[in-house]
Amino acid sequence: MEQKEFLEVKNLKMFYSTLRGDVKAVDNVTFTLNERDGLGLVGESGCGKTSTILTILKLLPRNSRIKSGEINFNQENLLKMPESRFRKEIRWKKISTVFQGAMNALHPTMNIGNQIAEAILLHEDVNKKEATERAKKLLDLVGIGASRADRYPHELSGGMKQRAIIAMSIACNPELVIFDEPTTALDVIVAAQVLGLVKELQHKLGLSIILVTHDLSMVAEVCNKIAVMYAGKIVEMGDINRIYKETLHPYSEKLIMAFPSILGSKRELPSISGFPPNLLEPPSGCRFHPRCSYAMDICRKKEPMLVDTGSNHLVACHLVRG
Repeated sequence: MEQKEFLEVKNLKMFYSTLRGDVKAVDNVTFTLNERDGLGLVGESGCGKTSTILTILKLLPRNSRIKSGEINFNQENLLKMPESRFRKEIRWKKISTVFQGAMNALHPTMNIGNQIAEAILLHEDVNKKEATERAKKLLDLVGIGASRADRYPHELSGGMKQRAIIAMSIACNPELVIFDEPTTALDVIVAAQVLGLVKELQHKLGLSIILVTHDLSMVAEVCNKIAVMYAGKIVEMGDINRIYKETLHPYSEKLIMAFPSILGSKRELPSISGFPPNLLEPPSGCRFHPRCSYAMDICRKKEPMLVDTGSNHLVACHLVRG
């Protein structure tokens, strides 16, 4: 079945205004998402992953400035949509999210059933009884059980709280769910269970997802596409299997090499030397060149463009030609 493109982020620039100047957090980012796609947005802390999704959700702080670009959702530019309409028709109803540290997002004085029902009542034309019944069904769906609908957050384990947040994120049958580091603060076993839940819901509900993470194994589990970000820019993007096997950008290569393999022989994991650049004054040319062992003179002078090397495998590197 042919997939329909329904999210297009095009030439997006979003900067944070500070007393020292503009922080170029999201700098000319472009990507697309089809129905039922899973896109992994990966990179080091501070590379612009969360800033990108906050721009999509229009949940930016006051010092943010969208300089240019478009975010087209079902062929309508969300950046031009009034906030009142966006809040009513898009945020949570069509595009929902599970934030990093979501376990602390539950209200301590409300039981989880009522919290999920509240989200439904805000966006759906249903009464309290109908919303409560749907909340119980959602708790069954995510593996908590309807019988725990009257439990308060402090009565649930960390994994159950995360499942409750996931139930809330799918309460209004969204087309896209954005997960921002959904397993942060969970132990390995519980994190694996939550990841399994995400995969199950993706299959059952036909969800499209964006997964923001630094965990490459998590991306491989639930995504079919990957976009590698560095210093506010996407440096490589495409089919996840191809990129894992045929990495083209030196930064992507170093990220994958730094991830342990359970299949290969034991080895000391390499690290990426240096530090990410200051986005108040990013380096000229390729932003990765100060840390790149392959850097050439052109890398210091000219910014590489994101080009298609074939089969929608895009890379921004002077070492590679499309």
